[in-house]
Amino acid sequence: MTMLTFEKKYRVRGGTLLGGDLFDFWIGPFYVGFFGVTTIFFATLGTLLILYGASQGPTWNIWQINIAPPDLKYGLGLAPLMEGGLWQFITICAIGAFVSWMLREIEISRKLGIGLHVPFAFGVAIFAYVTLVVFRPFLLGAWGHGFPYGILSHLDWVSNVGYQYLHFHYNPAHMIAVSFFFTTTLALSMHGSLILAVTNPAKGEPVKTGEHENTFFRDDIGYSIGALGIHRLGLFLALSAGFWSAVCIIISGPFWTKGWPEWWNWWLELPVWS
Repeated sequence: MTMLTFEKKYRVRGGTLLGGDLFDFWIGPFYVGFFGVTTIFFATLGTLLILYGASQGPTWNIWQINIAPPDLKYGLGLAPLMEGGLWQFITICAIGAFVSWMLREIEISRKLGIGLHVPFAFGVAIFAYVTLVVFRPFLLGAWGHGFPYGILSHLDWVSNVGYQYLHFHYNPAHMIAVSFFFTTTLALSMHGSLILAVTNPAKGEPVKTGEHENTFFRDDIGYSIGALGIHRLGLFLALSAGFWSAVCIIISGPFWTKGWPEWWNWWLELPVWS
């Protein structure tokens, strides 16, 4: 079935969450919907605010442009525009654009009659972002604890926060998150290489089937998770990486203020070592 033929089957009215038929249309291959309009609005406004902030700064060097959050003295209140207020408005626009995009994905899924796995997965990524710029700063009592918008300034923030806790790699939730990130790359590299192996045979040989895929991994590691299973596993690993990365930062400060190596003292104090 060609893509154009398929599109005719789902380009039907309905499935919208808001706006009814008013925004139920496509521009070329792109479905719009009410949340497509709000995505464009928030993304455009946020981008313009970033450009305005850059215009007020000392440089147009893309590596050095920096939109900083408010000073800690402003707490959870609104800050003057050029003293962090710009960061606050950009954050609102970013959340508005991300959530709008997720809701648009839900509408597309409803039109196609498929599950909501994609918008749910994107929701986990949104959760990780909101944790950094809303949840953690709120728990710490100041928007100034959010990260700045800028390439080098963002990296500096990550480094500085890590050193605040002496050695962030000792954060147990960070260990779990990194383990999931690495395992995601392992699982998907094994899956991708297997698909290429069976669909790109040597010249003159036929394309192999799923039986060959299962047989390879049964012979290689003693077990084949299957075609559906590897995608379920990949989704679980990827979402777990995003979730635990959010956990590792939200517990740093609101729930643990010392150096993370000190957290492991419970292990050294176990009776078994006495």
